[in-house]
Amino acid sequence: MAIGAEHVRLFGIDAPERDQTCDRGGRPWACGRDATRALNALVGKARLVCEVQDRDRYGRAVSICAAGETDLAEALVEQGAAVAYRRYSLRYVAAETRARARRLGVWSGQMVLPEAYRHGTEAESGGDSGAESGAGAGGCVIKGNVGTHGRIYHLPGQTDYAATRINEARGEAWFCSEADARAAGFRKAQR
Repeated sequence: MAIGAEHVRLFGIDAPERDQTCDRGGRPWACGRDATRALNALVGKARLVCEVQDRDRYGRAVSICAAGETDLAEALVEQGAAVAYRRYSLRYVAAETRARARRLGVWSGQMVLPEAYRHGTEAESGGDSGAESGAGAGGCVIKGNVGTHGRIYHLPGQTDYAATRINEARGEAWFCSEADARAAGFRKAQR
């Protein structure tokens, strides 16, 4: 989005690209345009306050922005208009979990994750926690499993990776890095 002459990217989330379509019940819908409309509706004529966290490789200010008391990124994720971008932050994971549970927005069907769409890959996600696609929201691929042997994370290529399914209701999770998995109390699978 643009605020005056400054180009801003919302911190901690990834939204469908403007021209991206998603699938709902076998029918395409313009989830990218819907995400843009959702952002415009949240901003309205409110005064925006943004706190720059970083600059991306395109020079955009990666920021946490609020319209009044509303954190724009959190509201977009809560509506299902964007996903938590776990590669960079876990700040909006709880909002995404609520949107997924209610099957809102992009969670009401199938979508190619925005990052995968930009790179031309086919990592899909949807209301199934990404189990069939091999990637969680934000493209995270490390599987944090809770079982009889405790809290274990599995990396792609390990023996039990393909058979491991993630059930977030049981405290299982997707992680973007081994450090994130360890910080959440998971240990690496031995095989």
